[in-house]
Amino acid sequence: MSQEVQPFSVDAAAAALLDARRSGTRLDALPEGARPGSEAEAYAVQDVLIRALGPVAGWKVGAPSATATPARAALNADTIFETDELPASLFHLIGAEAEIAYRFGHDLPPEAGPYDREAVLAAVATMHPAIEIADTRFTVFGAVDAHSQRADQQNHGVLVLGPGLSEWRDLDPVTQAVRLTVDGRVLHDHAGGNSAVDPVRLLVWLANEGARSLGGIKAGQVVTTGSCTGTDFVEAPTRIAAEFPGLGNVELKIG
Repeated sequence: MSQEVQPFSVDAAAAALLDARRSGTRLDALPEGARPGSEAEAYAVQDVLIRALGPVAGWKVGAPSATATPARAALNADTIFETDELPASLFHLIGAEAEIAYRFGHDLPPEAGPYDREAVLAAVATMHPAIEIADTRFTVFGAVDAHSQRADQQNHGVLVLGPGLSEWRDLDPVTQAVRLTVDGRVLHDHAGGNSAVDPVRLLVWLANEGARSLGGIKAGQVVTTGSCTGTDFVEAPTRIAAEFPGLGNVELKIG
């Protein structure tokens, strides 16, 4: 006698992740019947989760190669900061990443698309150096399946923005130099480094496809475009600095 397959529950998955975020408890895995089996199911969970947490204030977007389909996570204001110090109690794990972020000055509603590269860039107001801290609502980072990680805002912890640069057009993110320092020790110092190679391709995908289910990219939202340095897991107390010559610097003390 075959066992009946339990239907997937978007709400149960979102509720488990929301409870983990609010309580600080960690999940070994999502409950049976609440584990997304596709990208569409993972994004459906993510969308329910972000609506419960508050309005969309930003996005993270990335891709493992120059041609791979990007992936996104919507972010709410409670995890986006313009500060140089945060308490260690915010984190289960601290995965330091140096990133380039863009703040949009104009809406890009899905119904007005599709948008080409220039149309997307024309909507950008400022470019920012950024530090994303990768974290997880699961007990072990990266131990659950990729769709569960996608549902969990793609392992997002917090995003810390440095000062915005309004005259950014002459900067090439593909060849932008970056240095990541942790507690005074240089861990990375090179040009480029983003696995997606071109961050602007990610912005175009997000405008045309990735942000569609949540109303598109809107003015004031910030989009961070993936790590230029990989992920370095560190212990608190720690001081993380990301330097992007010509773009700016951002520092974060976690203690």
